[in-house]
Amino acid sequence: MSRAMDWTPSSVIHWLFDSRNGPTGRFLSRWIFLRALGAIYFSAFFSLVFQIRGLIGPEGILPASEYLKSVAEQVGHARYWYVPSVLWFSSGSHTLTGLCWIGMAAAALLVLNIWPRGMLAVCFACFLSFVSAARDFSGYQSDGMLLEAGFLSLFLAPGGFRPRLGENRPPVRAAPYLLLYEWFRIYFGSGVAKIAGGDPEWRNFTALDDYYQNGPLPTWIGWYVQHFPHWFHTATTFFTLALELVLIWSAFLPRPFRIALFFVVTPWQIGIILTANYTFLNYLVLILAFLLLDDRFLIRLSPAKWKQPLLARSNPASIVSTGAADPLSVMAQPLSPPADEARTRKDTSRDGWQNIRFWLAPLRVALMAVFLAWIFYATTAQMVWMIMPGAPLPTSPVALLDPFRIANRYGLFAVMTRGRYEIEFQGSDDGQTWIAYPFRHKPQELDKPPRIYAPYQPRLDWNLWFASLGEWRDNPMVLRTERRLLSNDPDVLALFASNPFPQGPPRQVRAVLWQYWFTSLSEKREHGLWWRRELLGLYAPAIQLDQGGRVGVTQWPEPMPPHE
Repeated sequence: MSRAMDWTPSSVIHWLFDSRNGPTGRFLSRWIFLRALGAIYFSAFFSLVFQIRGLIGPEGILPASEYLKSVAEQVGHARYWYVPSVLWFSSGSHTLTGLCWIGMAAAALLVLNIWPRGMLAVCFACFLSFVSAARDFSGYQSDGMLLEAGFLSLFLAPGGFRPRLGENRPPVRAAPYLLLYEWFRIYFGSGVAKIAGGDPEWRNFTALDDYYQNGPLPTWIGWYVQHFPHWFHTATTFFTLALELVLIWSAFLPRPFRIALFFVVTPWQIGIILTANYTFLNYLVLILAFLLLDDRFLIRLSPAKWKQPLLARSNPASIVSTGAADPLSVMAQPLSPPADEARTRKDTSRDGWQNIRFWLAPLRVALMAVFLAWIFYATTAQMVWMIMPGAPLPTSPVALLDPFRIANRYGLFAVMTRGRYEIEFQGSDDGQTWIAYPFRHKPQELDKPPRIYAPYQPRLDWNLWFASLGEWRDNPMVLRTERRLLSNDPDVLALFASNPFPQGPPRQVRAVLWQYWFTSLSEKREHGLWWRRELLGLYAPAIQLDQGGRVGVTQWPEPMPPHE
């Protein structure tokens, strides 16, 4: 029996938010995306397990316990909404470490496709718990991207303990839409930010002339690309704007355009990964693009020995038939179920649990519709405000979701940095001879090539790059780090490559500011140096402890010329 088109509100709601009407023919792309998402979650928790105690532990730089106590005093019971975190129950060292291990275990099980929905929920709860309590160490757009993608993936993932491809459990149709919408907003929002930010370097196509040198944590490949001719940097600047503002709209066009877009953005993201360490950000953007593809396309690229098993497990109509409808297209029509199918559903005998699920289905669909529509509104409103500041849209729905970081505003590299500045911590026993604390990942040794280590994220190193562009008074973590180094705190010392004062803490600690440049090709060839640098002066006060354990300032920094 043919199925008639039905555009009633009820049918549209069921079409978007009822998994029984979810799109078929996209099980492979879902499978690939969820495995890769698990790997990204694993990388996030893996990097944290070595750092979290030094960052927000009881003896860390910005203890979570201090922050949570302050929030509780200010907002009372509302603290659980404004700072959603399991660390309210305990924020001790063992709890913080356990949070990371639980997150890694859940991420590994997600990679292995074991109870994906449950593991996604655990990963989301653990990562949100850290992000909510970490303050300066979690204020990155990449953290919001991962939380938003991780939450929406709960509606994408198949149910069951070992679902394999989940061909009998299609996703809620709104879930891949919203994930692709997040992917689109990352690109388009960044393009809008570059234009709206007013930075003349983007308008003059000079934004990438020093980009590879001045980014947070460069790579050795970026060193070589930096020395490409000026026309290359001009062309890549133009293409960046064209991709983010124009080409990215192909995500909403029919299937051939989306596949073509995939082959444009994928090598682009790989190029960024090789030339700059932006933690897991570009990996996440890279894997979101796989949602542009369908099973019909992916099976054609699969090895011959995999094709028959995949064809047998997937929907043949959506794979083999070249004229099959695009299941993810916004032009797909919501259809009413045929009468005999509906009658069969009503007459089929069910056990107790199936009966409960049957009667709860309308409530589940309604709640899903309200919540996912809420996320769509909050994300759209923020994008509208980027284009039209002050647009008269309700702000309360956006503010209510803000603590959960699942409806974010994105805009990368709105203003390019004009120079590379590095904060270095130094200790001394006599106030004359100063020894530097060596970093694990930041530029410091001039003859050491900058490495590729993303998606690993060294959060102290990363934060110090941002702090170097401002003043020490606006970055209290710098002075707090100095104070911890005066005590040889082991958790904070673990954030560095080694302890230059193993016999006991130094009497004084200070933070100085350097400016760095890539060496030229001739300098590299003659001296083997990747960097050259110049000392600009004291960044933050030099401090020491008196006999009573109180902090005293031995030298105050002098005003520095503007640097950005």
